[in-house]
Amino acid sequence: MNWLNDLPLFLLIFIRISSFFMTAPIFISRSIPIHYKIGLSFFLTILVFPQVNSQEQLVLDSFYWTLIIKEALVGIVIGFVASVLFYAVQVAGIFIDTQIGFAMANIFDPQTGIQTPLTGRLNYVLATLFLLALNGHHLLIKGIFYSFDWIAVNQWTPALSDGRVSTYLVESFSRMFEVAFLMAIPVAGALFLVDVALGIVAKTVPQMNVFVVGMPLKVMVNFIIFLLVLPGFFLILQKLFKDMMESMQAIIHILGA
Repeated sequence: MNWLNDLPLFLLIFIRISSFFMTAPIFISRSIPIHYKIGLSFFLTILVFPQVNSQEQLVLDSFYWTLIIKEALVGIVIGFVASVLFYAVQVAGIFIDTQIGFAMANIFDPQTGIQTPLTGRLNYVLATLFLLALNGHHLLIKGIFYSFDWIAVNQWTPALSDGRVSTYLVESFSRMFEVAFLMAIPVAGALFLVDVALGIVAKTVPQMNVFVVGMPLKVMVNFIIFLLVLPGFFLILQKLFKDMMESMQAIIHILGA
């Protein structure tokens, strides 16, 4: 039967898409049930399958298992590159919380199962809502569809073993910290000036307990500055999302070269 002959190709496409959802922003969230992700991957595979033309008939041999590993790695890498830049908002929150003194006041994130900073969690929620408002989840799905135009399903990808992928991942991490610094510098800079002012007050008015006054003052300054720079925060997010999509396209080109 024809559908039995097409099943190996269908499974490879399904593995790439489902692996992408394991690491892609928004879809990685634990709030999305796993059977929903599997169902979405299955129906997206049905949409992609007619557009993928295998040059030769795939057979279930030893090389096919290598293709399974390759497709899983391709999906994970593409989603991870997008997530690295997206998590810059949480890194920015870590910078700010360290300056405030909230570094030890982390909260448990039920979506990722890890401890996250207070400000980082707020930034992440705002970034997620903004990404959904811009239909960014549609662009992520479009990106994984685009990968099938560049990365052949029935061939091994040399970039996975020659160091080009790892080099680009290092560059992505560098870009993430750069964006995180740009997000955090207005608030973190203002809090640094507050620390300098409190140090001067501690020297000139030794009777004042700056440790008691400093914490609520820094929290108040944090919220005031954050509200003032909130429009700029969304402008940076818009640039971040653009860079995220360009990074996905770049890693797809590297994998498909």
